[in-house]
Amino acid sequence: MEIIDEDDVEFGNEGYSRVEKWNPKTTNKLAAHYKEILNLLGEDAEREGLLKTPLRVAKSIQFLTHGNHIDPHAILSATKFKEDYPQMVLVKDIDLYSMCEHHMIPFYGKAHVAYIPNGYITGLSKIARVVEAYSRRLQVQERLTMQIRDCIQQTLNPLGVAVVIEAAHMCMQMRGVQKQNSVTTTSAFTGIFLSEIKTREEFIHLIGIKLH
Repeated sequence: MEIIDEDDVEFGNEGYSRVEKWNPKTTNKLAAHYKEILNLLGEDAEREGLLKTPLRVAKSIQFLTHGNHIDPHAILSATKFKEDYPQMVLVKDIDLYSMCEHHMIPFYGKAHVAYIPNGYITGLSKIARVVEAYSRRLQVQERLTMQIRDCIQQTLNPLGVAVVIEAAHMCMQMRGVQKQNSVTTTSAFTGIFLSEIKTREEFIHLIGIKLH
């Protein structure tokens, strides 16, 4: 049996609803650990404001890491179409939220992803879903960038892939060095984006301008 409560149900305006389901065994174990953590921090886990906090956090951390149970390659393969389009396909400004694996504190920003088809394209939303699948895990930005690149290259076999991620890391902003305005940029390329300078420059130019 899965845990479902009213906080997990979202109702649309025209009858649509989304229900989130949680494995009760995993959720209850996590909640018990979070309750102990609260007590170890000097809090009273039984006070009104914290009474349901362990359960909420148990659900939250499972959502924040649910990408561990998603196969990004399957996402792309599900909508892989033959198409003779040999020009750049760019999906930019993809919102990205992830968790630093060193401190389990969020980092967030934008991903810009491009590929040049080699006989096959995929649904545009699937590029964003691949970013989501890899980012909803305990991560480091460098590995995340390469995972997105490699997934697209291996699944679609395009002429080249380009990925740039710009992110702010709360482990640098709210603890440690506390540099609130720092942004980390990582990039990863394959194929024509590596061998053709003009193609790579076009990509960098496009992600830096507003066309709308």
